[in-house]
Amino acid sequence: MLYDIAIIGGGPAGVSAAINAKILNKNFIWFSSHSVSRKVARAELIKNYAGLPNVTGAELGWTLNNHIESMGIERVEEVITGVYETGGKFTLLAGNKDYEAKTVILCLGVQAQKPVNGEEEFLGRGVSYCATCDGNLYKGKTIAVVCTDKNFEHEAEYLCSLAKKAYVMPFYKDYRISAENAEIILKAPVEFAGGLKVNEVVFKDGKIAVDGVFVLKSSISPATLVHGLKTEDGHICVNRRLETNIAGVFAAGDCTGRPYQYMKAAGEGNVAVHSVVEYLSAVKQ
Repeated sequence: MLYDIAIIGGGPAGVSAAINAKILNKNFIWFSSHSVSRKVARAELIKNYAGLPNVTGAELGWTLNNHIESMGIERVEEVITGVYETGGKFTLLAGNKDYEAKTVILCLGVQAQKPVNGEEEFLGRGVSYCATCDGNLYKGKTIAVVCTDKNFEHEAEYLCSLAKKAYVMPFYKDYRISAENAEIILKAPVEFAGGLKVNEVVFKDGKIAVDGVFVLKSSISPATLVHGLKTEDGHICVNRRLETNIAGVFAAGDCTGRPYQYMKAAGEGNVAVHSVVEYLSAVKQ
């Protein structure tokens, strides 16, 4: 199916974009976890969200979720690992699936963790973000798995089942990875190194030899996600209509820059959808 709009991200910008796309009767698909972003849920007290004075993050999250559910809006719980322009439309990759849309709205938030040195350089050359896409390429080989969230443990276990040896680096407490061929490393890599392909994971106090590296995380840097996307200081460059340098790609929320505020994000989600509607109308003519 070819959608009018693909919305990527589940924070206030993504919620606002989905609500307005529904109101404007657009055929859209929304990629988000089943609940509003953890950043919102963990906020202790929010004083500047108009109409909801002194609301906690949990309360705001409940309110946003309730709004979504009351409108019958569905989420697709897939992590998008690549967006590619193909003949006037966009193909979005998620694991071994792909989706197509006429336009894309990026509501990516801000990455909590910066890419490791060499991560983006070796993407597709030994570094992968997708266990199900590329896992079989490393069957019987030695791999490193950076697992940034407990929600990705099942993917780490899957990779361990394929590999001969897996060095697993969990970036959280209370990890539960029980594969016999898994060696847990409780330190962060500083670099992924190699020649034509990645072959080493480098730490401050040493290095290990690997055939491949999997980085399991919920968000990917915008410039890596969308080839050719213009960014500055890690933020997506947009104009007042929230258009990026790529026709048909829009962005909203924290990923477009400061201030990092929920009200600003929600407003941009609204603006982005209206800009998309105008863009689709112009293209149709």
